[in-house]
Amino acid sequence: MMANFQDYVFYAFAAILLGAGLRVITARNPVHAALYLVLAFFTAAGIWLLLEAEFLAIALVLVYVGAVMVLFLFVVMMLDINLDKLREGFWEALPVALPVAVLMALEMALVLGSRHFGPERVATPKPHPADYSNTAELGRQLYTDYVYPFELAAVILLVAIVAAIALTLRRRKDTKYIDPAQQVKVKRSDRLKIVHMPAEKPTPPTAEGDRT
Repeated sequence: MMANFQDYVFYAFAAILLGAGLRVITARNPVHAALYLVLAFFTAAGIWLLLEAEFLAIALVLVYVGAVMVLFLFVVMMLDINLDKLREGFWEALPVALPVAVLMALEMALVLGSRHFGPERVATPKPHPADYSNTAELGRQLYTDYVYPFELAAVILLVAIVAAIALTLRRRKDTKYIDPAQQVKVKRSDRLKIVHMPAEKPTPPTAEGDRT
């Protein structure tokens, strides 16, 4: 069976998505990695559009690209990550990390292979009628069949938020900060000193000074 134009578009988006995802984990500059992640989100939104999931596509662009990735960029720039320190010990962990990466790649190839996700297994979705609500169907699936994975994802996101806050609260030696508790304990005598001085009258000018 010859592939139609939609199949070519899908494979093009899939190739761009895989390349962008690979650059996210291989880019040395964290800002460049975040920008590659933006590209990955855009191409994933294009794949959602091919599957007629318009709500997921626009939510991916508006929420992740428009809000989450902007937050990521601000956090990356604010943390001032030391890349040389991050690379320390990379080659020491490689003997353990490389077999784990190969095993994960093999598992993904087995799960996502043509045996389970080929064109014969997953057919092109049929066109829906005009009154079909993609948002209502998504809500029904999330809160009935996938309610427990949905709640688990919410907990993981909460842990990620707490971890990001903990990273930004690191204190540095050269950082100046204000302690509100110390400001509240300050008394007037610590900041203000009243000095009593005797009053002095100006000396009247002499006659000689008047003539001059």
